[in-house]
Amino acid sequence: MTELLDVIDSFQELDSETEQAVRKYFIEEKFQKGEFIITEDKICSKIYFIKSGLVRRFYLEDGVEVTKWIYTDNQFITSLSSFFEQKPSFENFQASEETILYSLSYDDEQILLEYPLFSKFHIKLLRFYLSKLNEFHHFYASMNAQEKYLYLLNTLPQIILKAKLKDIASLIGVSPETLSRIRTQIN
Repeated sequence: MTELLDVIDSFQELDSETEQAVRKYFIEEKFQKGEFIITEDKICSKIYFIKSGLVRRFYLEDGVEVTKWIYTDNQFITSLSSFFEQKPSFENFQASEETILYSLSYDDEQILLEYPLFSKFHIKLLRFYLSKLNEFHHFYASMNAQEKYLYLLNTLPQIILKAKLKDIASLIGVSPETLSRIRTQIN
């Protein structure tokens, strides 16, 4: 739980009462490699924090899995529109290795939001993620495949170190063979 509380404190320091509530409502869960955490067409009822592991977010397009992102330690994950609006998800989240998560149910999140310091954290976290997401999509969309790979290598090396090559290739929009050529050119 220390990892989760450290991340929360980096956004908003909590008092002991709020910290105890966080400890009460976030539940540790373990997922094995290949196990689905969030499934498309089902309502996502939890938000998760990755204590350790690797999670791939993807959707199916004409029967082909298209990787949208790969998440590593100390990141929050959920199917945003599904969780916040309580409607079916259009994407899947799958453990790419044994993964330990802290989960918070939708109902328990509503309880925690009654704590002013948790609510402040929640707002700061959402603002941070929305800002980073906007910035990322602006720059990432204009990059070619090699620039995308270098971006991941330099800013998010855990993805390159831990994810399958086919998932990284899908993430940057190339075939595994093209990714191999990019990696050879860089090395």
